Amino acid sequence: MLTPQWLDQLRSRVTLSALIGRTVRLTKAGNEFKACCPFHNEKTPSFHVNDAKGFYHCFGCSAHGDAIRWMTDHQGLAFMDAVKELAAEAGMDVPAPDPHQARAAEKRDSLHDVMAAAQEWFVSQLAAPEGEAARAYLATRGFDAHTVQRFGFGFAPEGRQALKGALSRFPEAMLIEAGLRIVVDDKDPYDRFRGRLMLPIEDTRGRVIAFGGRILAKGKTDAPKYLNSPDTPLFDKGRTLYNLHRAAPAARQSGRMIVVEGYMDVIALAAAGIAECVAPLGTALTEPQIEMLWRHVETPILCFDGDAAGQRAAMRAVTRALPLLRPAHSLRIVRLPEGLDPDDLLKAKGRPAMEAMLEDARPLVDVLWEAERESTPLDTPEAKAGLKARLLAHVEAIGHQDVASLYKRELMDRYSAFAFPRREERPFTPRRAAPNGRGNFKRGVFEERQPSDPQSIARLNRAMDGGRDALSAAILAGLVRWPSQIHRHAETLMSTHGLDRRFALLVDCCDSTDPLETADLTSILVRHGLELPGPSAWSGLRFGFLQPEATEAQGASELAQAIELLVERPALEAALARATARFEGDLSEEAFEEQQRLLKRKLEFDNRLRQMATRHAAGS
Repeated sequence: MLTPQWLDQLRSRVTLSALIGRTVRLTKAGNEFKACCPFHNEKTPSFHVNDAKGFYHCFGCSAHGDAIRWMTDHQGLAFMDAVKELAAEAGMDVPAPDPHQARAAEKRDSLHDVMAAAQEWFVSQLAAPEGEAARAYLATRGFDAHTVQRFGFGFAPEGRQALKGALSRFPEAMLIEAGLRIVVDDKDPYDRFRGRLMLPIEDTRGRVIAFGGRILAKGKTDAPKYLNSPDTPLFDKGRTLYNLHRAAPAARQSGRMIVVEGYMDVIALAAAGIAECVAPLGTALTEPQIEMLWRHVETPILCFDGDAAGQRAAMRAVTRALPLLRPAHSLRIVRLPEGLDPDDLLKAKGRPAMEAMLEDARPLVDVLWEAERESTPLDTPEAKAGLKARLLAHVEAIGHQDVASLYKRELMDRYSAFAFPRREERPFTPRRAAPNGRGNFKRGVFEERQPSDPQSIARLNRAMDGGRDALSAAILAGLVRWPSQIHRHAETLMSTHGLDRRFALLVDCCDSTDPLETADLTSILVRHGLELPGPSAWSGLRFGFLQPEATEAQGASELAQAIELLVERPALEAALARATARFEGDLSEEAFEEQQRLLKRKLEFDNRLRQMATRHAAGS
């Protein structure tokens, strides 16, 4: 059992600066060392290492820890693996675990021996005469001898008992447990991998824990093209990323991590000089794999094939990442040309084309919006409403409240621009006017119209501005009185242009995870140089939600109606101002009729507002 005392002793025997200095260039700074942080990109050093206190700390990204934390967070090791490696360097024996854990550890060590022996045999078979077809296939992929040796390619010959004979020194039960042999009902066990190009799958320490095999016989259709080891005590495919032990050091240098669909894509990219690549193993990217990626870079790049299956895989990864999103941690997506995988693109256009695609990786929010917008035809109001529902469902899946609020605002802004585009004004065609320009022919009879008072537009604007200010002030008072109503109307208020900027401030406050109180909102307004409107600001408006005796349940409905009026008013007033200006300019019949129609609507609007605002006057 690892006691706190033993772990403290281990930390005391490790010189932290020497440990970190193996991969990070440290500079002496007084009693500490400093460097550019290895956990995030920066130009000015903010990463400090203190040997006396035994910890490192970054003042830029807040990365903090001791020697063990360094091994887990930076080197990607599991906790026990980190402890064992540090203990070996410090000359300390790791205390034996309880008997059950000891037996499990012994079994794992034995299985590692089995997998190492199997890998050695597969490599030897690739060089043997039986491996000619596998060598020919590797030549067609363009892999040189260094790449073949570096990634440990091998060959599993035909024969249901070939591997068993080569590893006869191990009990068959161990070969079965390691996933190298298959047992089916009452039949004799047989080798899992036969007639396949073999590739070892390694853990973060570079130890073989599983295999992947590609079939070589073109006409063999009764077996999968790629076959991976099953889950074993060593291998959990949902918690393993192929090539992570090689990609992690490269990612620390480049600041990026690239996720592709399969291990052949990883090797093709590495052969082209792009070493910071990993791949999931036969499954969509899982939540543990996303967390593993985030230990090394904040925004890994997903680069999936350009076909439909590749795009579905990318979208599955996006939906799995949404609940995990947190500040500064996300994904970026590369959409390859249709029908191409990374290897195809490299062969056709070379590394510069691949680098250009990676440079243009899209933010997760862009991919989410485009995928949902393009998923179904959006040619009816119902279909457009369905798009909004799907987007909001994705937002609700995001666990971090701040991130969720920002996603909601971003996606709803895009939805509003898509579903409610601004309509172009119809070009105005003047009718035949009188010679003096001051009238129109109507039904063959000329009617002279006198221009409005030169100050009519100014008076109209002043009257409308005063009404808007009073209505805005009343609604602001109602929202501050009942803060829970802010969230209900946030989307409507933020999509309306030209409102009092205090509305935006209140909406920002509703993103808070803490319950809002009236006093809190008042203080926030004051801190921003603003103040809550007083009763004089809405003099003459006696809305129910402003009455002292009103409850929130009673006032909520009327507050919603008032907000509808507030939102409707700017569009109506802008249209009326344009119509009035047009009439002042040409005095045409059409301009006059348009102005009169809008004036009528304005009077109807004012009447609705007056009825609401005086409804409670008798009881006041």
